[in-house]
Amino acid sequence: LSGGQVQRAAAARMFVRQSELLVFDDISSALDVETERQLWERLFARSAAPTCLVVSHRRAALRRADQIILLDEGRVVDRGTLDELLARNEQMQALWQSETADNL
Repeated sequence: LSGGQVQRAAAARMFVRQSELLVFDDISSALDVETERQLWERLFARSAAPTCLVVSHRRAALRRADQIILLDEGRVVDRGTLDELLARNEQMQALWQSETADNL
């Protein structure tokens, strides 16, 4: 299986249960942009959307986050909404710009 296929199979197994908490470790990194968008859209379209703890640098995940905790070498360096972090944190700005360049 390709990386994207493995990730989709893992997500499908996770979604079979109606869990209150879902933990994702970069679940969408091997997905194409459209499949990634659909993953997050469908997850939060559920009537009882679960709480999600997501480890990711991907825009689709960051845009959905209520709170982002920015880590550097295992240490918390900042915390806030996407807009707050983009306004004040150079590391977040660089991450956001690198993600833009990767999607061009």
